[in-house]
Amino acid sequence: MTITAAADGSALGNPGPAGWAWYVNDDCWRAGGWPHGTNNQGELMAVLDLFRATAHLPGEDLHILCDSQYVINAVTKWMAGWKRKGWRKADGKPVLNVDLLKEIDQALVGRKYTFEWVRGHAGHDLNEAADDRARAAATAYQQGVAVRHGPGFGTTAGTAPAAAQEAAPAPQESPTAAPAAPRPAGQQELFGEPGVFSEPDLFSELEEASRATAGGADASPEAVVESLERELLRPETRGDLGRTGVLLHPDFTEIGSSGRVWTRDAMMMALEENPGGPTELELLGADRLGEGIVLLTYRSYTRSGTALRSSLWVLDGAQWRLRFHQGTPEA
Repeated sequence: MTITAAADGSALGNPGPAGWAWYVNDDCWRAGGWPHGTNNQGELMAVLDLFRATAHLPGEDLHILCDSQYVINAVTKWMAGWKRKGWRKADGKPVLNVDLLKEIDQALVGRKYTFEWVRGHAGHDLNEAADDRARAAATAYQQGVAVRHGPGFGTTAGTAPAAAQEAAPAPQESPTAAPAAPRPAGQQELFGEPGVFSEPDLFSELEEASRATAGGADASPEAVVESLERELLRPETRGDLGRTGVLLHPDFTEIGSSGRVWTRDAMMMALEENPGGPTELELLGADRLGEGIVLLTYRSYTRSGTALRSSLWVLDGAQWRLRFHQGTPEA
């Protein structure tokens, strides 16, 4: 028998009120969360709790659907190496979310499992169901109401329910450490220079409200977005994981000059602590495409040359975030 389940996490503000959930069907799911956590912590906790909830079925195959490449790679590719190095990365820095990863490492012993990546928010029934429940848990913590934990792993699979295991408080993440891997050959770095553009949950504390807008409360959306784009081009911003995490949309995508499509998670795998040099911006256009959508086009100037670039910004709550970027080097 194979148990197929989706696992997902959610964080409102990232970090902020956070939730996690796994889902098999309407009679077999579980959710939880914390008052303050990150999306990655939620994703990892969903996987951990799924292993715990099915621990009484060690002989069953577990097929886990997950929309986070970070979680899949952390568990299936990186964790063994981190463990050999004393839970440190290749650069010697501590691994993020190490407590959750250690728990998962223990939960994997004797289990048969596979991970499958699914695109988030793309209509996949199980993924959408897990996402809805994780977000509902995060919202419950945000609003201070009771969380719907779900029935757990019950009689749907012909077994007795597993004992409920509420998650311990989310571990604190280092504000500077992040999972790292060697940069793939031929990588097109963001904005033409090596940079640190990481997930918004690579930091533990952030005064986001004080930075929610740029250029003043009365500035136009076009002016705000241009200011934020210029900020992203500064080395000191690219070296600030917390700030770049706020400015990049959770579904951020870049198309590099090679034609390769980079997701946020894929870019995170190739993180290097090198913010690159200064980049100048010559604005070509700032067009409002709709409510809460602004397209910037500009020419960038770096030591390596010039490029024509486009950035699509969307308003996510009160925060403008970069959703898509593409650059084409000029001859």
